[in-house]
Amino acid sequence: MDDQELGFKAGDVIEVMDATNREWWWGRVADGEGWFPATFVRLRVNQDEPADEEALRAGDGEAEDGGAEAQSSKDQMRTNVINEILSTERDYIKHLRDICEGYIRQCRKRADMFSEEQLRTIFGNIEDIYRCQKAFVKALEQRFNRERPHLSELGACFLEHQADFQIYSEYCNNHPNACVELSRLTKLSKYVYFFEACRLLQKMIDISLDGFLLTPVQKICKYPLQLAELLKYTPPQHRDFKDVEAALHAMRNVAQLINERKRRLENIDKIAQWQSSIEDWEGEDILVRSSELIYSGELTRVTQPQAKSQQRMFFLFDHQLIYCKKDLLRRDVLYYKGRVDMDGQEVVDLEDGKDRDLHVSVKNAFRLLCGTTGESHLLCARKSEQKQRWLKAFAKEREQVRLDQETGFSITELQRKQAMLNASKQQATGKPKGTYDPCFCSALSQPYYLARQKHPVLPTSLPQQQVLVLAEPKRKPSTFWHSISRLAPFRK
Repeated sequence: MDDQELGFKAGDVIEVMDATNREWWWGRVADGEGWFPATFVRLRVNQDEPADEEALRAGDGEAEDGGAEAQSSKDQMRTNVINEILSTERDYIKHLRDICEGYIRQCRKRADMFSEEQLRTIFGNIEDIYRCQKAFVKALEQRFNRERPHLSELGACFLEHQADFQIYSEYCNNHPNACVELSRLTKLSKYVYFFEACRLLQKMIDISLDGFLLTPVQKICKYPLQLAELLKYTPPQHRDFKDVEAALHAMRNVAQLINERKRRLENIDKIAQWQSSIEDWEGEDILVRSSELIYSGELTRVTQPQAKSQQRMFFLFDHQLIYCKKDLLRRDVLYYKGRVDMDGQEVVDLEDGKDRDLHVSVKNAFRLLCGTTGESHLLCARKSEQKQRWLKAFAKEREQVRLDQETGFSITELQRKQAMLNASKQQATGKPKGTYDPCFCSALSQPYYLARQKHPVLPTSLPQQQVLVLAEPKRKPSTFWHSISRLAPFRK
C-alpha cells in the first residue's frame, strides 16, 4: 500500500472527509486517513438517527409528538436507502453503456486488432448484462414513489428479475480470462493507446479498462447488502416488507449460485488432471457428462457368475460412477476398469445375510439396479459407517443432478476441451499433480472475487494513487480430498 492509501477491513466504519471525486474518496478510520475506492464501501444511511430515542418521548405531553418524530426519522432512513439504490443503478447503467459504446463498438471497427473471439474473452456477456439492467432500472423507476419515496415498493422488481441476474455467473467466471487477455494485449503500446483513446472519446473517468470490467463482479455482490439495509428500515406493516424479505433471500441465492458455479468450473481442470493420470482409460472423457466429484472410497465388487470378489476404488461423480483397480506392486497407481451410468440407477440397501441373486453371504452391502436393462452391481463396504456414507453420497448425487437441471448448469464444449488440453500439457511436461480442493468462499458479506487492479493516475486535482489491494480470503482446506491425495492421480 502507498502512503496515502487507506487500509481497512470488512465491517469498518469510515468517516468520509472528501467525496468530490466519484471513484476515489478521502476518509478517516482509527488508524489514519487516506484515499480509498468508493466502490469498495457502502454508505451508512442511519447517521441521522436520534442518539437517544427516549429523549423524544420525554414528558407526558410530548410522548405522542416524540413517536411521530421517531417514525418520521425511520421513513427518512428508508428514503435514503431507496435513493441510494436508484442512484447507484443509474450510475451503473451509464457505466455499462460507456463500456459497450465506448470500448466494444470501437473495437469492432478494428478487425485488424481484435477478433470476435478476443472481444468475447475480454468483455464476456456484458452486452447481455447491459440489456437486462436497462429493463431492471426501468422497473425500479416505475415503482418509485416520487411524492413519498419511503412508500416505494422495490422488492417486487428484484423478484421479477431474479432469473436475469443469473447471467452474471457467466461474466464472473470469464473475468479472470479477461484480465489475462488484457494483460497480454497491454504489453503492446498500440493497444494501450487505443484503449486510452476509447476512454477519452467516451469522456469516461480516468480508470483503466480492467478497472471498469471489475464493476459487474462487484455489483452483483452488492445487491444483498442493499436489500438487507432496505429491509432494516422497512416496518413489518409496510406493503413492501414481504417482497423485500423475499428479494433479499433471492439475491443471496443468486450470489450463492454464482459462487457455486465458479467453484464447479474451477474443479474441471482438476478432474481432467485426475483422468489423465488413470492408466488404460477407455470411453468418453469424464467431463462430457460430469463436473463434480461427490464421494470416493474402496468397495468390494461381487460379480457373476461365480460371485467373485474384487477390491476396487470407486469415484462417484454426477451422472456416473467410475471404478479402478490398484496396481499390485504400486498401490498408488490406478487402472481404469469401468463405469456405471447413474441416470436410471436405483440404489437398494441390502440387509446382512445371504444375497438372493448371487447366493452368497454379504455384509454392509447395497445394490445398484438399472431399471431399463435389469443389470445390477453388488457392492460391499468394510464397515456399516462406510456403507451409510455411500448411501448418503448417492442421494447427494441425484440432488446435484436435479439442481443442475433446474439452474441450467453445464460445461461448454470449449471449457471441456481446454481443461483436457491443459491436463495433457501438464502430463507431457511432467509437472507434479496437485491436491484437489473444491472449497470456495461463498460468504455473502463480501465479493467472492477480489483481485489486484492497476489504475492510471487520478485527475490532477487529486493526489496520484494506485488502487487499494485487497487480499482474497484464505480458503479452508478440504478434509474430504486429504484421504485421496495419497493416490497417484494427485501426486507424481
